[in-house]
Amino acid sequence: MNQRAEQTDIRGDRPDGRPVERADAPPPGDVLLGWWARLSFATARAFLSPLLVVLGLRGVYRFGRWFGYVEWLINYKRRRRFAAAYRQVRGVEPTDAQRRAATRAFFAQSRCDKLLYLIVDRLSRERAAGLLRVEPQGLLDDAAARGRGVYVALSHHGAHHVCAMLMVLKGYKVAGVRDPREGALRRYVRSRFNRRYPEFTRLRMISSDAYPRDIYRCFQEGYLLGSALDVSRVRRSNQRAETVTIFGEEREFLTGPLRVALRCGAPVMQGFIHSEPDFRYRLEIVDTLLDPNVVTDEAEAVDRAIRRYAANVERYVRATPSWITRI
Repeated sequence: MNQRAEQTDIRGDRPDGRPVERADAPPPGDVLLGWWARLSFATARAFLSPLLVVLGLRGVYRFGRWFGYVEWLINYKRRRRFAAAYRQVRGVEPTDAQRRAATRAFFAQSRCDKLLYLIVDRLSRERAAGLLRVEPQGLLDDAAARGRGVYVALSHHGAHHVCAMLMVLKGYKVAGVRDPREGALRRYVRSRFNRRYPEFTRLRMISSDAYPRDIYRCFQEGYLLGSALDVSRVRRSNQRAETVTIFGEEREFLTGPLRVALRCGAPVMQGFIHSEPDFRYRLEIVDTLLDPNVVTDEAEAVDRAIRRYAANVERYVRATPSWITRI
């Protein structure tokens, strides 16, 4: 893709090239943080910044893996929570060696994701954008070129927030749905990211308890909207959900975003985020769950789509259990 040529179409800048400033854009996240949280994150960044200069990005990655190993040694409560989640997704009892290897990998990767998240605004735009590749990129770009937005169905698996920021730097308009009690680290980093790259359309985050009109607006404005459908519980009685079988148990997965996407004419794709060595990431589009141009019966199409989604989640999570993000 010609990056410069595509930015106007995908990002929706003004004719003069400046980004559209949104009236409903959220205030910088760190305004809502207490002084202790800001001090803690600033101290961590002050430590990591010279480390990045001295060791380079690859060195920081290796430091992150070492740090994760230390956490694995001392954080027995989190080890126990991950082990329980690991047993559930495997379907069979793992050996001690398998459990230890998967748990160490989980600690190492989650620590590396957090380190990159903290320092991504220290990187140049070109270097940061180069850390992510989309496969197949043409499929996603063709869907975005329709101008009606794209819904990317994710799961609690992989570094969503890292991927979202890198997608913005690649020129995409990106929005996500988050828990209203979003962590302080994510709010802090997102506010710094928006200030570091003011020339780009902001990364938008919609609260999961917001009104559907916010999601409709994202599709109308051509955003790539991503969220995880494999929720642990349906929060409100008015949220649409379907019961599916996954990992040997019956669970309810959200279908409301699929229905909204269909009504807006937005294609629905399923993606997984892969973490690779040296802070490299890959967004793999594995399935087109719904195409509004060919759907005739919404209820039947959504039912088929959510079952294909669950089957894909089960297959990918079992193959890469150390990337689970909800334990």
